Amino acid sequence: MAMTEQPVESAGENTACCARHDSHSPEPGAESPETAREQVNRRWNEILQETRLTQTGVQILFGFLLSVAFTPLFRELETFDRVLYVITVVLGASATGSLIAPVSIHRFLSGQRMKDELVEAAGRLMMCGMVLLALTIGCTLLLILRVVIPGVLAEVLAGGVILWFGLCWYVLPLYLRRRADRRSHTDRRSHTDRRSRTDDA
Repeated sequence: MAMTEQPVESAGENTACCARHDSHSPEPGAESPETAREQVNRRWNEILQETRLTQTGVQILFGFLLSVAFTPLFRELETFDRVLYVITVVLGASATGSLIAPVSIHRFLSGQRMKDELVEAAGRLMMCGMVLLALTIGCTLLLILRVVIPGVLAEVLAGGVILWFGLCWYVLPLYLRRRADRRSHTDRRSHTDRRSRTDDA
């Protein structure tokens, strides 16, 4: 008799457990809301992945720039090209510093329960580093094109590349975010209108 009662009791507990689980489970296709802790950890992991990608490119580019000064062709550069080279190297070093800074900040603040401040500062440094990286690439391209293509065409091509970077890296994300904000505002307004009509009915 006891053996027949035990499965019934377990079944009742399982039913209650499933009922509790179903009451808190999100609707099909809907994402479960993140806690503040989960959100800041996700943002930090995303910053780490982005930092790894950008660091590789800026380090290769910066290594190339440093090697240029030791080539025989560097002595034949004009004064303007030498100044442009110095500016490019400084921009590359600054971009490297900005993109590696989140790692240093994390080491200093590790264990201090300052993940929110860390993510905020790292995000700003990443944006600054991306601007410096775009300028470094543009100046490097201008320096190379001035050697290969004499005349104004080098400046036009380098300016076009920098403009393209600005469109891809900044204008497009801002446009997409603004469009998403407008869509969210429209959805909230339509939802409010439907609810008000339902209440009136």
